[in-house]
Amino acid sequence: MKTLKFENREIWLETRQGKITGSKLKDLISVKGDKKKMFYQLIADRVAIPADNENPMERGLRLEEEAMERFEKETKKKVDKSLIMWISEENESMAISPDGVIGKTEALEVKCLNSASHIEAWLTQELPKEHYFQALQYFIINPKLKTLYFAFYDDRIPNKDFFYITIERENIEAEIEKYKKEQISILAEVETEVLKLIGF
Repeated sequence: MKTLKFENREIWLETRQGKITGSKLKDLISVKGDKKKMFYQLIADRVAIPADNENPMERGLRLEEEAMERFEKETKKKVDKSLIMWISEENESMAISPDGVIGKTEALEVKCLNSASHIEAWLTQELPKEHYFQALQYFIINPKLKTLYFAFYDDRIPNKDFFYITIERENIEAEIEKYKKEQISILAEVETEVLKLIGF
């Protein structure tokens, strides 16, 4: 065992980067064998430019246009970046706001995530679980949508700053129907409770 002594807390924090420490171990070990977020964070600690104190939401908004331009350049597709919202014809309480629209059957969603999540999506070539239902909602709301491009951009990753995952309606038809019905059912229940509360 080697012992390192530090006079400065900042150097101590810097030395911890990319290492499994006691506080990180619980976030790394998974009894089911799935790689947990800390696995990807360890990679990010080693390859990514360190994050600054910029608010993640503000950063995402700032980089969104740049990411869409990269998508256009790499795919040669023209993206309509108008600020719009799609509303379901089956229930007006169901909606989605596409980041970009490509013709009549394609759309683009952009994510500028933290570096660990960006790396996870790149290595697994899967949507992060927290964004899966957002992707489904595109297809639930727009029955004419055939293809959704889910683009990832992180300018702090030198060699893999941009990539996209393609989602085709034909591959997720069962999930689209399942969660459309579930939403409609939940909204009907919400409406029933609202009517009770307002005295009808």
